[in-house]
Amino acid sequence: MSHDEDRSEGWRSFLPAGAEGDELGIDDDLAPLELDEGEWRARLDEAAFDVLREEGTERAFTHELNDEKRAGLYLCAGCGLPLFTSQMKYDSGTGWPSFYDCIDGHLDTRRDFKLFVPRTEYHCARCGGHQGHVFGDGPRPTGKRYCNNGVALRFVPRDGE
Repeated sequence: MSHDEDRSEGWRSFLPAGAEGDELGIDDDLAPLELDEGEWRARLDEAAFDVLREEGTERAFTHELNDEKRAGLYLCAGCGLPLFTSQMKYDSGTGWPSFYDCIDGHLDTRRDFKLFVPRTEYHCARCGGHQGHVFGDGPRPTGKRYCNNGVALRFVPRDGE
């Protein structure tokens, strides 16, 4: 699979054999999902709400997805939009799940001025949930490092386990 195929529709090859996305809670509809604070609180646990809705950051090396090695898809924990494939993941040594690329059109970015140095943060294109920050120190072919909060993701293994 080429890099460009993986970024667009190639992510579907990471679905478990014979499975339909909707039965796994996968929703690739990019129509905006707008919920009020109470609906988000009912949908998410406290840690996920803090990161996805209040742009918090989990501590490094605390989430099991940092060490996830199986083939599969990484979805937004807020709405089920596929954001990354396991093929895009790599070990950055930072303690957060890191990816060198994302599924095309599924993330939006904006500048973050919360620290002394401006950073680029990225959000789910569907629900606006904060995922993490993107840096220019990643591997080829993109040179990018999408540094993601594990609690903001849900992993669906290709083998259906």
